[in-house]
Amino acid sequence: MAREFQRGHKARISDLTAGTDLYVGVQIAGPGLSFDISCFGLDADERLSDDRYFVFFNQPKSPEESIQLLGAQAGDTESFRVTLDRIPSQIQKLSFTATIDGAGQMSQIASGYIRIVAGGEEVARYSFNGSEFSTERAVMLGDFYLKDVWRFAAVGQGFDGGLDALLENFGGEVAEEEAPAPAPQQPQTGAAPGFAPPAFGAPGTAGPAAPAQAAPPAPAPQPAAQGFAPPPGATPPPAPAPAPQVHAAPTIVAPLHTPPGGSQVPPPAPAPAPYGQPGQQPPQGYGQVPGQTAPPPPGYGQPQAPHAPQAPQAPAPPPGYGQPTPPPGYGQQPPPFGQAPYGAPQGAPQGAPPQGAGVAAALQQFKETPTGQRWTQQNKKLVRVDLGIGGQPVLARQGSMVLYQGKVDFSYKGAGFAGRIVGNATGQEMQLMRCTGQGQVFLAENSTMLHPLELQGDAVCVSAENVLAFDETLTYEVRRIEGHGIPGGALFTMQFQGTGTIVVKTHGTPVVLPVTPTTFADCNAVVAWSAAAQVVVSSQVRMRRNSYPGDTGESVNLQFRGAPGNFIVVQPYEV
Repeated sequence: MAREFQRGHKARISDLTAGTDLYVGVQIAGPGLSFDISCFGLDADERLSDDRYFVFFNQPKSPEESIQLLGAQAGDTESFRVTLDRIPSQIQKLSFTATIDGAGQMSQIASGYIRIVAGGEEVARYSFNGSEFSTERAVMLGDFYLKDVWRFAAVGQGFDGGLDALLENFGGEVAEEEAPAPAPQQPQTGAAPGFAPPAFGAPGTAGPAAPAQAAPPAPAPQPAAQGFAPPPGATPPPAPAPAPQVHAAPTIVAPLHTPPGGSQVPPPAPAPAPYGQPGQQPPQGYGQVPGQTAPPPPGYGQPQAPHAPQAPQAPAPPPGYGQPTPPPGYGQQPPPFGQAPYGAPQGAPQGAPPQGAGVAAALQQFKETPTGQRWTQQNKKLVRVDLGIGGQPVLARQGSMVLYQGKVDFSYKGAGFAGRIVGNATGQEMQLMRCTGQGQVFLAENSTMLHPLELQGDAVCVSAENVLAFDETLTYEVRRIEGHGIPGGALFTMQFQGTGTIVVKTHGTPVVLPVTPTTFADCNAVVAWSAAAQVVVSSQVRMRRNSYPGDTGESVNLQFRGAPGNFIVVQPYEV
């Protein structure tokens, strides 16, 4: 029986199925709407660092075929085959998205779902409808993400803009914006098969034989070495004809111009028309890119005896003079983001404010990171929680809110009389506020570094001093660490357990170390440790050693013991 997911729910893939060869089906429908369904293969920074892992209608598979677009089948609008154990290590997340092609918005969706099928049996399904969205034109449906093991998250997060905007959000580039190169003339009927780009709008739809310019069928799955079985009714598509790989929106590249008198490059198009027609290159190879080549020799370019009808030529321009004249400083190729902007004078000092780029371009690197997750780390010292995902309140340290969006209510979270007594006696009292509503809350404190830790039924021990916020679904209690030879006879910490996220703050970059029989740590530098580890107070107070003047300051330490897999986290700072 399939497990039903709600928005924000997560689970290990191994809890759903033991297989790694999965079928992912997406069904989405709306009156008068047409959808493009894609898969983004993202790196550890959730960026599309390799555009070969952008799998969509014009690029139906990744290089090693760990992600394949199968087309519409078995009642799904679009479907994919995902082989988890073949995905390269640099790909840490697969984000499945749907965007509207043409007019419309996501609130017009009648119904939809994303489902996972393993071994011919549906094991997970996340359903949604238009009431969950408003004017968005794209939606992030679900994620496969690697966090020690592969997991699935039901996202259901709307996104403003279409496929191009979503691609740019993940760090990709749109081909039309970089170098639109229209063909000088329409491809002839006798062109080589597969030269035309795939048809836009109906990827993978089965039908009668199409002409050579039609979209090639989706790739056929490889032999099921691991028992891949699509759902009943799904038909493996036929093997595709070879087609050029295009990593962005569909583009037809115009054939290169053959210099007059040269035959080393066979022209794919008919013989060139007389000079002067739109798109025709000048004769004699003169000035292929105006203003970019070295100045011509004396007399070159002067009127010659006509060998073909052509427009009168002007005298040779001075060296470096472009035709037409571009704006001052305008380069032939746009500079990469972060370098000198258009129009910047040569020799401008580094770090100077961009000229003509505007404030938005200067602040682009600091923009908000919309990932669709409940907890999102904006940078090393700022974290955002989306209260609308999961619908559960969040408990945060009082005064840690720096900004919020939407309808959010902040209320005092008291520990009660007994809780205050215990907190004061153990030093583990937390002054908390309760955040509820529908919106996003940004949290930080004293510029400390923040680290969201996701618990999946396990437990972790964290000092109250190092806790910034956590989901209210987590249970927490004060835990006693027995010891002798220290003031009070014991140390205390907080133990958190359950399913949810806790945000831990550190002073500086922490270090995570495995627990060994000889692991000792300063109790004032320890941030957290696995709850399964055994902790013993190790005192180095000796009568003979301490009878002399002076103190090392390291008289009380914590010794950790435990089975392999336990850990401790320390920071370069003593509380």
